[in-house]
Amino acid sequence: MKIIIEEPTEQEEDKVIIRCRELDENLLRLIQGLKMNQDTIIAHDKNMTYMLEPEEVFYFESVDNRVYIYCKNKVFESKQKLYEIESCFENSMFFRASKSVILNIKKIKCLTPAFSGRFEAVLKNGEKIIISRQYVGELKGKLGI
Repeated sequence: MKIIIEEPTEQEEDKVIIRCRELDENLLRLIQGLKMNQDTIIAHDKNMTYMLEPEEVFYFESVDNRVYIYCKNKVFESKQKLYEIESCFENSMFFRASKSVILNIKKIKCLTPAFSGRFEAVLKNGEKIIISRQYVGELKGKLGI
């Protein structure tokens, strides 16, 4: 593999171009790492606005037309819709766990099978999230199992 680093002109924005014959697992991990580091999540709590790193987020949940961002010890609100968040973090370590939850795989402590083909994820902060059976296949694909 050849790596070329070029400095853009002042009018150009920074960009990463990947040219490959096949998108293998190593390249996918590299892309996921780049995506996780470039995005910042805007979060709100009362009258304050916060800039969160994706690594801080355990999961996003939609409740009564509002989207909440769950971190280790604090819950924030997002102005984005769940489908917009999903779009921002596709091909990253976030995945849709149910119609109302997008989960950070890196925050899963353990998984156990649940009723009707669902899984239960115990997160590193002790919370439990149910993964709907229609999303279990995506989870297995991301985990390589």
